[in-house]
Amino acid sequence: MKLSVVILNYNVRYFLELCIKSVQAAITNIDAEIIVVDNNSEDDSCQMVKELFPEVILIENKENFGFSKGNNIGVNQASGEYLCILNPDTVVAEDTFALLLIFAETKEKLGVVGCKLINGAGVFLPESKRNIPYVSAAFKKIYGNSKAYYAIHLTENEIGKVDILVGAFMLMKRDLYHEVKGFDEDYFMYGEDIDLSYKVLKSGYENYYCGETSVIHFKGESTLKDKHYARRFYGAMQIFYKKHFKKNILFDMVVWLGIRVVFLFRKPSVNQIKRVSGYVFVSDKMNNALQVALQKKVSLQSNLNNLEKNTEVIFDANKLSYKEIIAMMEETDINKSITYKILAKNTKFILGSDKAISRGEVIVLN
Repeated sequence: MKLSVVILNYNVRYFLELCIKSVQAAITNIDAEIIVVDNNSEDDSCQMVKELFPEVILIENKENFGFSKGNNIGVNQASGEYLCILNPDTVVAEDTFALLLIFAETKEKLGVVGCKLINGAGVFLPESKRNIPYVSAAFKKIYGNSKAYYAIHLTENEIGKVDILVGAFMLMKRDLYHEVKGFDEDYFMYGEDIDLSYKVLKSGYENYYCGETSVIHFKGESTLKDKHYARRFYGAMQIFYKKHFKKNILFDMVVWLGIRVVFLFRKPSVNQIKRVSGYVFVSDKMNNALQVALQKKVSLQSNLNNLEKNTEVIFDANKLSYKEIIAMMEETDINKSITYKILAKNTKFILGSDKAISRGEVIVLN
């Protein structure tokens, strides 16, 4: 088998369904398997997988083991030559895996391969490619200067070597994953991807960022950005530093201080009420259930031409490929405050996520 896609899920049933559908479309011509590991979700995620995707390998954990252990459990059941660690709140293009596997086959000392991630508003996520978070970079990031933290030597659309990839999408050989002993289970959430990327580098392999293919990562779905996130993130950085570098009092102070003052140095967030001037359904045929559920006029268009400000675009995945949807989202005009949702193929719900610090929105259609 060529590829095993491991998806760790926790309470994001609708996003998981869309994710699996996109993965299935992307592995049509690849000898591949999908493994879903559920970390004791309280929603009906597991029942949904059993009913809609009986061919998917489902592992039901009886407690929330966190990101590292949950993924390690899934990888232990994998059979593919390659692995892809994938978040459940993602959407891949139909050619994502094919492109990256072709790229991977050209590298002798292949480490981890990542790709271009965009959020639910179509905006590039800079954590797609990062540098090793040395003390100076971590210190600067805490106080709002992220240039040393992110790998800005490559543009978002380029291909090249980077140090650190993001755990929402990591492709690598299964043998290498086991060679470096997978995700370190001392991390519960956050920092595991940094640790794994760095272990791969230390083992003599090279990590790559490939900006030729884009994946949607609905930031904010699996975790919320709040004070608990800050504590976990900087706590994870502290674990990383103690594991891989000498004891450094300065770094401990930076982490301690960062957890407590990080919000003081952030730009103040404005709790804006989402205003939608109108809806555009991108398809070839109107869906009457949308009109009923949204209680506002829905216009039918085949493209994104002439959108008015504050329009919400709903993509019909029954008619559009995921690659087409991703491409249209990347063309977004941020000055027009356009938001997006996707009507998943053969489903009765639309979903999206407009901001990185909020939960996504799911609307179930009758």
